[in-house]
Amino acid sequence: MANLGVYVQVPFCQTKCTYCNFHTGVVSTDRFAPYIRALQQEIASVQDFFSVEGISWPPGDGRQRLSPAQVDTVYIGGGTPSLLDPALLSDLLRSIRDFFPCSWGEVTLEADPETIEPEKARQWVASGINRISFGSQSFVDEELKAAGRMHRAADICRAVPILRDVGIRNISFDLIAGLPKQTRHSWRHSLAETISLSPEHVSVYMLEIDEGSRLGLEVLRGGTRYSAREVPSEEAMADFYELAQAELKSAGYEQYEISNWAKPGLASKHNLKYWRREPYLGFGAGAHSFSGEQRWANLHDAAAYVSAICAGRHAIESVQSVTPEVALEEELFLGLRQLAGVDLARIERQYAVDLKEKVGRLASSGMVERQGDVLRLAPAKLSVSNEVLVELLR
Repeated sequence: MANLGVYVQVPFCQTKCTYCNFHTGVVSTDRFAPYIRALQQEIASVQDFFSVEGISWPPGDGRQRLSPAQVDTVYIGGGTPSLLDPALLSDLLRSIRDFFPCSWGEVTLEADPETIEPEKARQWVASGINRISFGSQSFVDEELKAAGRMHRAADICRAVPILRDVGIRNISFDLIAGLPKQTRHSWRHSLAETISLSPEHVSVYMLEIDEGSRLGLEVLRGGTRYSAREVPSEEAMADFYELAQAELKSAGYEQYEISNWAKPGLASKHNLKYWRREPYLGFGAGAHSFSGEQRWANLHDAAAYVSAICAGRHAIESVQSVTPEVALEEELFLGLRQLAGVDLARIERQYAVDLKEKVGRLASSGMVERQGDVLRLAPAKLSVSNEVLVELLR
C-alpha cells in the first residue's frame, strides 16, 4: 500500500473573505484549544470509528485495522491554521506521530502573511513543519481590500524573509485570477512580485462564481456589494491564466497540474496524492478521507464536530463506496488535471472500457493529445478543462 497522507482541517479565520465558499468561520480564540483536543481524540480513536462505520482499512480488510503504511505527508489547512498558538500545532503533530508510523517528507501549514512572526515561525519548524502555503492572493492592495483580506502586499514581502531565516525552504503562494478590480496590468504586477520573491511553488486559481460565497451570490444577483460589478469577465480570467502560464514558465517554474506550478522537484507531495487517488486520512470538521475503495467525510460544523468527539461519538457524516463507474470518472477527471496525463491503456484494461472513439473525437477537435498510451489535455485547453472532461465522461 502507498504511503499515507494526513490532512487536518482548522476551520477558523480572522475574517470571512468575500469570495470564500469554504465551511470556515470567525470565532473566539477560546475555541481553538478545545478544537485541537478534539482533533487529538479523533486521531487516537480513528480505528474505533472505522469499526462503527464499517470502513475497511486497508481496503478489502474486514478487520478494520490501520495499515502499517507510513505517513509521509501532513497538510494542515483551513481556514487559517497559522492563527493557532504554536504549542497547539506542536501537540497536534505529536499526536499524529504517536499514533501513526511517520517518515515526514513534507509537512505543510497554511498561513496568512500578516500572521507570520519570527518566534512563531521558529516554533513551527521545531514541531516539524517544513512547508508554508501562503494565501497571498494578490500583490495589489486595492484588490486585497475589495476581497476582504486582512493582509497587504507589504505583509507578504515582510513574511518571506522571516520564514527563510528560520529555515523554511519550501514556500507556496496562492494567487487568484479574477478578483474584483483586477486588470491585466495589475495581474502582471502580482505575477512579477511573486516571481521576485522566488517561492518554490505557485498555485493559480480562477475566481469561482457560485452561491456559496457572498461575492458570488452578489454577482449572480446582479448586485453592487463587494465590488461585484468589477469582477473581470470570463474571457479576461482566461487571459490572466494564460499570462500566468507564460510568465511562470519563463521564470523556471514547471506546470504539473492545471492550477499548480513548482520549481523542479518541488511539486506538492501531499496534493499529488489526491490527484493520483492515493490513500489519505482527514481529521477535523469537514475533513474528507479516501481509502481507495471508500470515501467519507466529517461533520462540517466545527461546534457539532467538537461536541460529537467530546461525547465519545464519531464525527463521520457520510460514507460512500467507490463503485467501478465512479472510480473510472475519478481516474479521468483527476488524472487529466495533471500535465503528465493518464495511462489510457491501463485505464481501459482495468475498467474494461473502450474510450478510443471518444478520445479520437476529442483529439481531432484539438481538445486532447495522445502520445502512445498517454492521454493529456491539449495545452491550449487547460483553462477550459471542465468542458473537455464532461465530454469525455459523457
